[in-house]
Amino acid sequence: MNNKKEQERAELHRTIWSIANDLRGSVDGWDFKQYVLGMLFYRYISENLTDYINQGEHEAGRLQEQHNRRLWRCL
Repeated sequence: MNNKKEQERAELHRTIWSIANDLRGSVDGWDFKQYVLGMLFYRYISENLTDYINQGEHEAGRLQEQHNRRLWRCL
């Protein structure tokens, strides 16, 4: 059973490398690696910034709701 999993993993590894080689074409491996890592970093930053902004908007909405409730109590 383990042998079969190892064979499948090795085949998957070869397939992924083959696809990566086809995608990068004649670009040097180091340049391609820098490009991919840069894109992954950009995605990480984008997602975290989006989460941060959404969280701030959510908290601001709660604060606005509390303010509105207090305002209506005073009226």
